[in-house]
Amino acid sequence: MKKVIEASMAVALATKFCNPGVIPMYPITPQTHIVERLADLINDGELDAEMIHVESEHSALSAAVGASATGVRTFTATASQGLALMHEILFVASGMRLPIVMAIANRTLSAPINIWNDHQDSMSARDSGWIQIYVESAQEAFDTIIQTYKIAEDREILTPAMVCLDGYTLSHVYEPVELLTQQQVDSFLPKFKPLYKLDTEKPVTMGSVAFPDSFMEIKEGQQNAMLASLNTIKRVHDEFKSKFNRSYGDGLIEKYKMNDAEYAVICMGTICGTARTVIDRLRNEGKKVGMIKLRTFRPFPIQGIINATKGLKGIAVLDRSISLGYKGPVYTEVRNTLCNNKTIINGFIVGLGGRDVTPSHIEKSLNDLNTNKKTQWLK
Repeated sequence: MKKVIEASMAVALATKFCNPGVIPMYPITPQTHIVERLADLINDGELDAEMIHVESEHSALSAAVGASATGVRTFTATASQGLALMHEILFVASGMRLPIVMAIANRTLSAPINIWNDHQDSMSARDSGWIQIYVESAQEAFDTIIQTYKIAEDREILTPAMVCLDGYTLSHVYEPVELLTQQQVDSFLPKFKPLYKLDTEKPVTMGSVAFPDSFMEIKEGQQNAMLASLNTIKRVHDEFKSKFNRSYGDGLIEKYKMNDAEYAVICMGTICGTARTVIDRLRNEGKKVGMIKLRTFRPFPIQGIINATKGLKGIAVLDRSISLGYKGPVYTEVRNTLCNNKTIINGFIVGLGGRDVTPSHIEKSLNDLNTNKKTQWLK
């Protein structure tokens, strides 16, 4: 069934179909619509879940950790300063290997105070041990929430995950979404069966102290699981495609008009929609350009980027965030991945604090690939 709904509602409905048992929440713009919709669904008897109204985002993720540790499927959502306040607990959740799924309605970090979109919040959490998937549309947000539970709960992975959607630019936009039924989701996503859980009948210790003789091995296990999730993300995406006939590249990256491209733009989120229109127009003018949509930022799809960029003369990487004192984080990862490649790779900082990313910005990034400036700010 296809309905025109807000992207936040698409996230809430997808979450409902996944049947989380506990939803700790704290409202923060622009993610509030997600948990408001979930509260409505619980109140209307459409979702059997406990929503915990906590006193802060730090408490929200702490409650999610406690619930997940008892073997309950959990969900929460946040943005911006809320994600920053969760920072301590992000590492706790990943270190305890708890497959929590969290939606991030991306919003910049203050100061100065700003409630609009960029990727500064989730990029600041990129080293916290969470899988990060960025979506372009309401449909992709709906589908990705469902896929992400299956990825995170895989017993070889057991890693928490963020589904990131651009605040306002996507979270508050109404788009047509092809919904699934509960029966369809149940046929794709099995019930959560934790490998270990807190149980008075079968006691275990979770989150204990790790001495220097074991801490590195634990982190190595997390790293191995994160790297293994590259194949899991692709496999789960392919299963979803086979079952429901919808796909987003290979689950890690999506290529647009790249078959004979000589120049390409690499970007994430809603910028990709604008980039498609620019690529189409430049193609009509005879220019061999394409787009590589980076869907999964953590784990970073190194081999996918290498394969997608073979033979290119130039690459424009668009970052909606900045690592102050250095460069854009996506540019840094792409540059490092292609360090042995002679292709021109330029980074462009765009859209900070909700600044519109226009077709002219994207066209300029492609036109400026032959300049010597490695990082430019497009305003």
